[in-house]
Amino acid sequence: MAETKVARRYAKSLLDMGKERNITEQLFNDMTLVAGAIHDNRELGVLFKSPIVNNDKKEAIIMAIFDGKVNEVSIEFMKIINRKKREYYLEDIALSFIDLYKVFKHIQPAFVVTATKMDEKSRNEMLAIVKNSTGSFVDLKEIIDPSIIGGFILRWGDRQIDASVVHKLNALKQDFSKNFYLKDY
Repeated sequence: MAETKVARRYAKSLLDMGKERNITEQLFNDMTLVAGAIHDNRELGVLFKSPIVNNDKKEAIIMAIFDGKVNEVSIEFMKIINRKKREYYLEDIALSFIDLYKVFKHIQPAFVVTATKMDEKSRNEMLAIVKNSTGSFVDLKEIIDPSIIGGFILRWGDRQIDASVVHKLNALKQDFSKNFYLKDY
């Protein structure tokens, strides 16, 4: 829980700075790159979390990896995080920034689980369902899970539509497990 609070506070500060300087789009791209780099490279994540590696080396690594690829504000922000010995939270901060940015831009994240890849018509229908419900732009992520057999599961915010074959089969199984000819007392 403490990690989330720390990450959220730093991410909010970075977003506020981006609003002041009108560079929120660039910072979003930068934090997406940072989160992706740390997530995709296990050694980099371990390095930032290691108390053995001193902060000067960590700053040099930040410069070597991200200098020229991200905005100068992002580089300075990461240096400050490092100097304050909060580099442990860098990936969480980047992910929190991405979440806050989406809220700021009224982008509703949504997830659709299907058994096979969706065609464009189905994708547009899912986008329309969420957009009509929220009135926001929709960031739809597709997840393929053959275990649902068919249909779809659509999640956004605190809502879910489960129209999967597995869900319907489980509902039938539950209905057939009841004996309507015996009285329940």
